[in-house]
Amino acid sequence: MLKVIKAGFYTTIQDAGRFGYRNKGVPISGVMDNEAYNKVNGLLENPTSTPILEITMMGPELVFTQPTFICLGGADLSAQLNKVSITNYKIYKVNAGDTLRFGKLNTGLRCYLGVKNGFNAEIVLNSASQYAPLTMAVKLEKGDVLNYGAVNSFQPKISELKAKENYAKETLLVDRGPEFHLLTDNQLAHLFSKQFTIAKENNRMAYQLHELLVGHNTSILTAATQPGTVQFTPAGRLIILMKDGQTTGGYPRILQLRPEAIALLAQKKHQDKLQFKLADTVF
Repeated sequence: MLKVIKAGFYTTIQDAGRFGYRNKGVPISGVMDNEAYNKVNGLLENPTSTPILEITMMGPELVFTQPTFICLGGADLSAQLNKVSITNYKIYKVNAGDTLRFGKLNTGLRCYLGVKNGFNAEIVLNSASQYAPLTMAVKLEKGDVLNYGAVNSFQPKISELKAKENYAKETLLVDRGPEFHLLTDNQLAHLFSKQFTIAKENNRMAYQLHELLVGHNTSILTAATQPGTVQFTPAGRLIILMKDGQTTGGYPRILQLRPEAIALLAQKKHQDKLQFKLADTVF
């Protein structure tokens, strides 16, 4: 078992996502940074949708009660195993009684903790991803206990990955959205020449941007959205939907982030900068 001594700012169980239920209004959920998630599970040689912990901004304090192997990825939160610093994308053996703590946030925003064979979490609609109101728990709380199977021996094919994450990158690669054609020349010029700032309103549902474009009075019928959809409000605000975002919306969908852009944005925080770059392909 994994005992939660301190929960951290916002720590959740996530996997690859909850697919096939968007027509019922159920978001995909799942990890915000698929690239970091896949690297961690890949090193642990876990199946592709193995549950993992997503740790946001400030990490928890965790005690392992049985042996296993762990791997961290994504943001650098100054992790320490038994008060000894450990690095991302490297396999570590843990024993019963070992303690994992986190400290200062150095780079990124979301860190991922995987264990060999994953956590035995509540499964709802074929996914372990925590999301209200589907799952009984929304996030980890002090005193929680997570189950995992004891692993005494593991010889990984690759024990360490030299992955230097560049979360300082500001360019998000995007495709045209269904209502891209509604943009004026003035709006287009600002959209692709301006540097935008992430507003304080950012979470697993959506990221808002501080700077505004010239507004509009165009309305559309409620239409399907997905993670990475960039909505354009009448006031000129840009809202980027993320993994827990709603499945439909009534604002024009002017851009769609590429998967790698969603992963990069997931590692951005309030006041970080970004720019949009249009890909060659048409949405």
